[in-house]
Amino acid sequence: MALDNFPSIPGKVNGTGARTAPAGSPSVDNALFLKVFSGEILTAFDESNVAKDLIMTRTISSGKSAQFPVTGKAEAKYHVPGADLLNTVNGSGQDYLSQIAHNEKVINIDDMLVASTLIPRIDEVKNHYDLRSIYGKELGKALAKRLDIQILNTMFAAGLTTTPNYTGGPTGTEIFGSSVDTLSAGGLVDALFECARALDEKEVPSEDRFAILTPFQYYKLLTADNVAINKDTSSGSADAAKGNIVEVAGIRLFKSPHLAGVQAAVSAKTNDDNVVANSPFSATNIASPSSGYKGELDGIADAQSGATLNSHGFVAGHSSAVGCVKLLDLATESEYLIERQSTLFVAKYAMGLGVLRPESAVVVNTTSSAAS
Repeated sequence: MALDNFPSIPGKVNGTGARTAPAGSPSVDNALFLKVFSGEILTAFDESNVAKDLIMTRTISSGKSAQFPVTGKAEAKYHVPGADLLNTVNGSGQDYLSQIAHNEKVINIDDMLVASTLIPRIDEVKNHYDLRSIYGKELGKALAKRLDIQILNTMFAAGLTTTPNYTGGPTGTEIFGSSVDTLSAGGLVDALFECARALDEKEVPSEDRFAILTPFQYYKLLTADNVAINKDTSSGSADAAKGNIVEVAGIRLFKSPHLAGVQAAVSAKTNDDNVVANSPFSATNIASPSSGYKGELDGIADAQSGATLNSHGFVAGHSSAVGCVKLLDLATESEYLIERQSTLFVAKYAMGLGVLRPESAVVVNTTSSAAS
């Protein structure tokens, strides 16, 4: 009597009995394998994105946009004993009551951004785990890079904003000129302290401040004896052996390889960026050839070769500078296409970005004003 020796089916939910097809049915026997693939995408997305946790994020369940209320400031005035607060003027000829300005910032949801790949069934059978692991990481990195660049562009737009949210309100800050040196450790430290001063003067909270540097700038702070790593002046916030530095002037430091890319000429950027629903550069003097997150930021980077090759500007600010509206969080889908004998894997999200409080962002420019 023949025995039915059925092997285990690790990809099938409650899989028992015989396999559904000699080579295994992708839709049944491999059902559980998608979670591994999705996990690779999520992990790669989180590892590759620097800026997503440094901004304000709101999630909506439906709709095409979200409104962020903007309010101005009140004023304090000395009271004349016995005077009515509802009277028109006080002893100094000023209104007692403050008229607080109001406005709104609307951030739209952009079209869905997708990263996808097609895996032939024959290749999947031959090398299943390696294929999904590698492809999953690449899809996650593609989405993370695109979001990172768009957030950085919006941060630059915030710092270069010249139109306030309300009449008489603050605008962004740009630090530029020959005194800004992003090639030396001392120059970077000075620039970061200038950022802190600018944020202080505009009454931006001291908590949740950050700066995003290029890898060249970040490691430059660790390769010279300066106040950034001197334990007598930095309270041990840097470790050259481990290659990390926590903060300077109360500003947390992050590095991103995408920072130099946003300062490249617009013609070198992705063309479909002009189909998005937001235009953060519309309130700046930066040339923006189309809608979207593209702006002429190449003036911030020194295009010369040699010693100044890494002479790029950077951006600093507070988490309130940029807002993100999220309609569809990062998600994955898959479908086996019989006519192609392949599995289609898709990673996607639907979000939108915009400037909330321009006074909470500072652009450090290596040359002259980017708006000139």
